[in-house]
Amino acid sequence: MKVTAEKNEKVGNMIFASIYPHYWNRLKKHGRTKEEFHQVLEWLTGFDEDMLQTLIADKVTFKTFFEKAKINPNAQLIKGVVCGYRIEEIEDKFEVYKQCRRMEKLIDELAKGRKMEKILRVPK
Repeated sequence: MKVTAEKNEKVGNMIFASIYPHYWNRLKKHGRTKEEFHQVLEWLTGFDEDMLQTLIADKVTFKTFFEKAKINPNAQLIKGVVCGYRIEEIEDKFEVYKQCRRMEKLIDELAKGRKMEKILRVPK
């Protein structure tokens, strides 16, 4: 599938705090811990626990969330399909959408029981 400017904007305007509980409930249901969840988020974005809570309390959009993030340089190693979109084929001009899908891919892997060493990518 192809990302459009409208889709990128729609996702960018979503409030991170409104989606966060859905991510967490999915992970909890699969026996993962909040520490593991936050470790994955921190690896991708650079946000520690306090900053995550601040962003949630401030009800920031995904656009703001990713603008404030220090995206891990190894995030480019996150590949695969999420919701019908191949991450590595999402154009750079749709950065918010791409980062959102990368985050969802990491959360999917965590929910499926993948080892943390594999989720937190390092170059070979």
